[in-house]
Amino acid sequence: MASLMDDLVQVLESENEQYRKLAELSKEKKQVIIDANVPALEKIVDLEQDVTSRIQNLDNHRRKVMSDMAVVLNKPEQDFTLDSVIEMLGSQPKEQKRLQDVKEQLKTTLAEVRKINEQNQTLLNQALEMVEFDLTLFRSMRTAPETANYNKNAYNTGEILGGGGFDAKQ
Repeated sequence: MASLMDDLVQVLESENEQYRKLAELSKEKKQVIIDANVPALEKIVDLEQDVTSRIQNLDNHRRKVMSDMAVVLNKPEQDFTLDSVIEMLGSQPKEQKRLQDVKEQLKTTLAEVRKINEQNQTLLNQALEMVEFDLTLFRSMRTAPETANYNKNAYNTGEILGGGGFDAKQ
């Protein structure tokens, strides 16, 4: 059981480390989004995908360790959570404290990642709105207004003003 406990703590610490890396990448991404640097954004997204892949592997390992612990303790897997493990360690205050500390660190890191990702999402939404505004502006510039020219029957001729640039002779 002690080796399973050490494995669990080690996996949680590794997950926390990976989430910290993800938070740092998200902070970098924030500035890249502001600068509208698409090539740098692509590189950061690739790095994030690598980190999330490692996190997924660690998460699978953590689930396996928790499953093994449930089998050893003869507890149903669905009711076996990190909080229940902490509670069971009441007679081992050193191990209980160690597991609580890792859990709190992970919780804090995840809250930071969530906050940064929400900020990045807001920035991306604003950037998309700006692109949409620019596209609308360019489309409206392409369609010039009609002139108020009338033919001899008093009908509008529907002639469109030229869309060319400024033409001056020097």
